[in-house]
Amino acid sequence: MQPHNDNAMHTRIAIIGGGIAGATTALHLAELGLNVTLIEKGAGLVSGPPICHLHAGGNLYREIDTEQCIELLKQSIETVRLYPNTINHRPTVIAVPYSDGGSPEELYERLITIQKCYAELVKIDSANKVLGEPNDYYCFYSKEDLEALATKSQPANPQTIDEWMIPFAKHTDLEGLKFPVVAVQEHGWSVFRIAASATLALEKMPNCQLLTNTEVVGVEEQSDGWKIEYLASNGERKITEVDYLVNACGYETGAIDDLANKPRERLVEFKAAYVTQWDSCDELWPEVIFHGPRGTPNGMAQLTPYPNGIFQLHGMTKDITLFEDGLVATQGKSSQPLLPNRLIKKIKKGWNDDVIIDRSRRAINHMARFVPTYGSAHEYGTPLFGAQQIPGKDDTLRAADVTFEGEHYARVEVVKGSSALEAAVKLVDTWELYEYGGKSVEQLHPVSMALTHQDVESKAVQLAMERGYPEWLARYYGVKQ
Repeated sequence: MQPHNDNAMHTRIAIIGGGIAGATTALHLAELGLNVTLIEKGAGLVSGPPICHLHAGGNLYREIDTEQCIELLKQSIETVRLYPNTINHRPTVIAVPYSDGGSPEELYERLITIQKCYAELVKIDSANKVLGEPNDYYCFYSKEDLEALATKSQPANPQTIDEWMIPFAKHTDLEGLKFPVVAVQEHGWSVFRIAASATLALEKMPNCQLLTNTEVVGVEEQSDGWKIEYLASNGERKITEVDYLVNACGYETGAIDDLANKPRERLVEFKAAYVTQWDSCDELWPEVIFHGPRGTPNGMAQLTPYPNGIFQLHGMTKDITLFEDGLVATQGKSSQPLLPNRLIKKIKKGWNDDVIIDRSRRAINHMARFVPTYGSAHEYGTPLFGAQQIPGKDDTLRAADVTFEGEHYARVEVVKGSSALEAAVKLVDTWELYEYGGKSVEQLHPVSMALTHQDVESKAVQLAMERGYPEWLARYYGVKQ
């Protein structure tokens, strides 16, 4: 497989930032045969903000429009095809409690539209059927439906949505909910298996130079490309020259914009999710979202399941997932929003144990308002945390991918990880680096497609443990495919 012109074969592309945006972009370009240098200042790839699910339809976000939902659906399908070993195949339940001002019916019309779109995508290409049968994309449940399911025992390997709903029906305080409740095929996504997939694939490609523990300290625009100065892992100062520069630095994208003199407005938000264990849990749960007004004490509560009774918790309050002054915007001449020092310290140096225990307990108590028996769960290690960038000024933006400045500079600015592949494709098209010729995702990524489930999971477990997290966050969970 070769780029579509001789010049492109010798094109040199540098990507700064090895999060999901940069790693996916490097993976895609390298698979096309292009010469890529990926520079990451951390020790490994994809170690930023917590990722726990695909947004295959964007149903977790009531505030975004249907157009963004459909864009997220399409991007998620492409992402599953690129990273087939990273998905936890289980549904997501969306419930509206009385403490929330919304109505379950608000999702209805949108779900019908998204389901039709999914059915059309499957009709166009059967390989797009990665979220189950289109007719099963969503299912509504009345209170009576759930009361009936609560009397049943869940099989060891649940297959139907009804079977996945059994533990929810048994343990949730149904009296506190508005009905109907919806289950939708927004699957789980393992951040550690994403990191493993990208790392294993990139290490196999000689046309990709992977530089970790490497910090960019200067960039200089030239007439036909860029000069990049960086500190190598051994502390040596080096310079490389490339034809194209891709800024994929996540929440620090503005810092490279400043070096490159490419101003851009953006927001940055620090968030955390908490790793907990529910020892008495002996069933397989779906992911569960209890809606609530963001930033208030009744903010959304999110329960994300993993093997061995491990659950990741979000609580969209300022005492749990969100932080006071945790959402900041660009100010003055710099393109880099400045987080408070106490949050930067968390990113760079980690968390104090007492803060971990305190916020984890708050997350557990927040969930126990809806699932009372969850109150017996306990903290289980370091939170998953990081800062995400949001291009522009709209903090509800969720579908974003790439922007260009001049002919040789681009930013991959994703809010959701599933947007990264589309950003990479737009880079290739805009810079005319490769002629796709109707090739499928699978045909374009032979190295990635050759990775086995066992190899990816094994590497993911290694990465999780090296980063101080329980191996269960890296293990497969859900319906076997």
